[in-house]
Amino acid sequence: MTETTRNPSLAELQHEAAKLRKINAALMSRVERSMDQQLNAFSLFETAIALDHQVRDRTRQLREAVHSIERANESLYRAKQQAEAASSLKSSVLISVTHDLLQPVNAARLTLSTLAEMIDQDGALKLVDQVERSLVTLEDLLRSLLDIAKLDAGALRPEMRPILISTVFEPLLREFAPVAAKHKLDLRICPSSLAVVSDAMMLRRILQNLLANALRYTRTGGVLIGCRPHGKRVRIAVCDTGPGIATAQQEAIFTEFQRGESSLGDQAGFGLGLSIVRRFATALKHDVRVSSRLGRGATFSIELDRADRADVPQAAREVQRLDVQCGGLEGAKILLIENDGLSAEAMAVLLESWGCDVATTVSTEEALERLSALGEAPDAIIADLHLDLDRNGLVAVEEVRRHTQMNIPAMLVTADYSEAAAREAGRLGLEVLKKPVKPAEMRALLSFLLT
Repeated sequence: MTETTRNPSLAELQHEAAKLRKINAALMSRVERSMDQQLNAFSLFETAIALDHQVRDRTRQLREAVHSIERANESLYRAKQQAEAASSLKSSVLISVTHDLLQPVNAARLTLSTLAEMIDQDGALKLVDQVERSLVTLEDLLRSLLDIAKLDAGALRPEMRPILISTVFEPLLREFAPVAAKHKLDLRICPSSLAVVSDAMMLRRILQNLLANALRYTRTGGVLIGCRPHGKRVRIAVCDTGPGIATAQQEAIFTEFQRGESSLGDQAGFGLGLSIVRRFATALKHDVRVSSRLGRGATFSIELDRADRADVPQAAREVQRLDVQCGGLEGAKILLIENDGLSAEAMAVLLESWGCDVATTVSTEEALERLSALGEAPDAIIADLHLDLDRNGLVAVEEVRRHTQMNIPAMLVTADYSEAAAREAGRLGLEVLKKPVKPAEMRALLSFLLT
């Protein structure tokens, strides 16, 4: 073979070798890529397994958390039920305690009134007056402490509705005019035709405490209560000509047992009145303010939402007026339904001293038996609201009226100061006297009922 023939064969071989190297490089590259893809797939597989374990673990944790929340909710629900039951029990106990605490005070005041009518000596009358003032002080303390306890227990809840200011102002004038006259102070209550949104009982208690406080600390001059519109609100103010209150003390006076130097000696109070004012105002969402300068008197004001007179219920527009003529009681037949022995005895003696013929009973059943034995209807019924065995004086009055088939005039005497009790009595057309009963007020009301 010639050299020329051999050279092309070498060139071809070299060309073929180059092609093989390219093919080999391409194959190696493809193999490497395939290996990378397999490794990535394996990594993804491992990641998926790890995520599955995490999901299972988190699901288990979430399930345990849900069970824990459910158990906590069950515990909270049981605790809520127990708290509501305790609150309900506390409210019932407070009503019972109010009744039981005020019963002996009521009996004492009635007995004292009878005693005062039986003695003529000036020295003895002074002693009677001293005991009377002590009982009034005790009564005020009990009412104040019970008001605070009821507020703390949630037993007093505001019943907000439109009311006429005149229905609150006029009874206050009758109540405090004798106190002001006794201490030679001028008491003025400005008439008003405005209506506000409030709870009638709680607003009356606020103004009672403000007036009592103003009269207690005023030595000369007088006390004025009035109101005026203030935008969409109404501002009621109680102004006095007392010694005034230092700026540093104007917030402290609203705390319990804080009091100044009274002008009424042993009737200085216990420093609870303004605390109750603040607590009631807070419950009603009314603003209470005080402005004063030493030696220039003080002004306590309370702001309420204004209401339209047309929205005031008709029954709430009438102000109770007691007949000041207290005659006409001689020979009146009175059915007394009172489960407390001391109160029943004291009230019966007082009524008999006025010339009444009293039939004393302790329950509805005994009252009906007594009526059957007497064979005639009474001229009036006086019944306690809370009787034994959870019985009710309202029911007793209804049963007596049904038995006699007569709408006999009746009044309730009670230590229950709730608006619900007053509404229920009003539904039956009954007058209500709060314990401890003031004999003069009961005599005037009884005379009014009999005429």
